[in-house]
Amino acid sequence: MAEISLDQVNKVYPGGVKGVDDLNLEIKDGEFMVLVGPSGCGKTTALRSIAGLEEISSGTITIGGRVVNDLPPKDRDIAMVFQNYALYPHMTVEQNLAFGLQQRKTPKDEIKRRVTEVAKMLGLDQYLKRKPAALSGGQRQRVAMGRAIVREPQAFLMDEPLSNLDAKLRVSMRASLTQLHERLGVTTVYVTHDQVEAMTLGHRVCVMREGRLQQVDTPQTLFDSPVNLFVAGFIGSPAMNMIAADLVRDDGPAVTFAGHRLPLPASLIDAKPGLDSYFGREVILGIRPSDFEDAQLADSSWARMSARANVTEELGSEIHVIFSLDAAPVKHDTISDIAGDGDDEDAAVVIAEGKSLWTARVAARSHVRSGQPVELAVDTSNLQFFDPVSALSIGHPAAAEVVSAGEAANA
Repeated sequence: MAEISLDQVNKVYPGGVKGVDDLNLEIKDGEFMVLVGPSGCGKTTALRSIAGLEEISSGTITIGGRVVNDLPPKDRDIAMVFQNYALYPHMTVEQNLAFGLQQRKTPKDEIKRRVTEVAKMLGLDQYLKRKPAALSGGQRQRVAMGRAIVREPQAFLMDEPLSNLDAKLRVSMRASLTQLHERLGVTTVYVTHDQVEAMTLGHRVCVMREGRLQQVDTPQTLFDSPVNLFVAGFIGSPAMNMIAADLVRDDGPAVTFAGHRLPLPASLIDAKPGLDSYFGREVILGIRPSDFEDAQLADSSWARMSARANVTEELGSEIHVIFSLDAAPVKHDTISDIAGDGDDEDAAVVIAEGKSLWTARVAARSHVRSGQPVELAVDTSNLQFFDPVSALSIGHPAAAEVVSAGEAANA
């Protein structure tokens, strides 16, 4: 096992395109670190740089206290698991598992012991004589992981290893990966574009955008306390609802938007240093779908807002209420790439008819149905506020540091 450190790592491609931009990241010994972000954010480039498959332009990469900038991949004592399995089709499962050890001139008895042990660990012992073509997708992925495990490296690097599996199999493989890591305790760096995968697997999650680290923290902290608009919009499913709003003091502190008014508890204002200075100004308000409830089922102290359910999605354990607000969707450069495909974004705007389309998660026992009016309760203690210019979270300690650094640089 080993710590992995990236110190001011840059990767610049011909033409000046930055794949990784001044990345600083400390991955602890035995930690399961997930790199997540939209396509093109630099997460795979960062992983390949750690592996030695990409030559960095500047900076330092350290594995287990040893600088590996100039070491080839085979000398970095890491094992990589790829998205496409990368198995040898003419070899059996047993031969695929043993191949890397044979290349390293490992004694035959040791190869036999390790292959047998890993096959049992992954439930592959009955498939050792089969070739990859005779295996299911999940079995092939287990062979790919077994080939990495059998080498007993300092660290595992995994590049979207579950993306080729169907949804049900991905869930079971996530559970298997978690159990494997708890058993082996090997430092693991895992790349995915799926934020649900990131949240369920990672001890900590590193959110990236355009080659730059946005925030690295535990999954729950990223959800509860995003540092900026991008992290807030990317982390969470369904995504955070956002809208331009005004902070006002008439009849007590409140936030107003699209004809709605939500009173703000004093505890919320006290918990967000600097928020007080935004009264009388416009902010971007963020509300998680999970902070809504059907008013008939909610705590009486929660604020209320009326809406009409455009669509209801009954999921068994909960209901998603999709409703529109008479205000344009939030537009900001930092969240333009969250939606991904432009066609999808255009489709959403058409459905919402130029209005903001919001989602509320309510209890399954709610009687709300499509086309009906609904009274929603809002837990205002969890509201998020963002500066409309910088897109930084108002009151977040890390965001305050960014602002302070910028002011010092300008001075």
